[in-house]
Formats: sequence, structure tokens, C-alpha cells
Amino acid sequence: MKFQRKKRLIQDISVTSMVDVVLLLLFFFMVSTTFNKQTQVKIKLPEANGTESEPAIDTVKLTIDARGVYYLDDNDGMAHELLNQKRETLLQALRKRNNQASPAPFVINADGKTPHQAVVTALEAASAAGFSHISFATETKSAP
Repeated sequence: MKFQRKKRLIQDISVTSMVDVVLLLLFFFMVSTTFNKQTQVKIKLPEANGTESEPAIDTVKLTIDARGVYYLDDNDGMAHELLNQKRETLLQALRKRNNQASPAPFVINADGKTPHQAVVTALEAASAAGFSHISFATETKSAP
């Protein structure tokens, strides 16, 4: 007796369309997500007595962290680290930001533990770039 076996259909699940959908979703989320990295330099300003002044609209701000690294605020308001810490690089960046027709105030935000040489170099570069209104940012002393 010859028994005939039924041919079994091979059933497989096609995952191609599922992979396409997942990749499209991944691509959509990658494109729609903003990768804006906020650059904030953590510094502790020295304390001083005095009154708080009104900041000028077009103030040029130079931040120096505790290691003596320079960060210059760009037109977008974000602090960007300079390529290197040489005086010539700082001077070139400051000249680019200075408007000779109406020079903006220049504010140095230096950490309390910043090396003195880094602050002096910043002052010399600001003076050579044509800034005449140079000031230092401080925190007001808290009452004991």
C-alpha cells in the first residue's frame, strides 16, 4: 500500500515590510530630532560688593574657566571654546567680534581660580583688539 503524504506548505513570515517600517521610523526620528548641544561653561565668579549694572545689548563676553581655557560668546549667545589658548588666536577672535564704528563693552567672566596669566592675556588681547570699555563679572556677596 502506498500512502501518499500531503505536501506541507512551508510557512514563513516575511519580515521585510516590518524592517522597512522600522527603518523609516528610525530615519524620521533621526531627522526630526534636534541635536542642539547647549554649551555652558561652569565657573564660579569671585564675589564683590557693589550694585548690579544693566548689561548692554551687544556686549562681547569672554569666559575663562578654572584651567585658563577661553570661551567667546558668539552672535548666537552661546559660548564657544577657542581652537587653542594662544594670544594670537584670542586676538584674532576678538578683532572679528569688535565693531570699530561703535565698540561694544567687553566683559570678562573669569572663574575665581583662573590663573592670573590667563586674565592678563585676555586684557592685553582685548586692548589690542580695540575694546576700551572692559569690565569683570562678579557675584554679589551674600550677607552673613
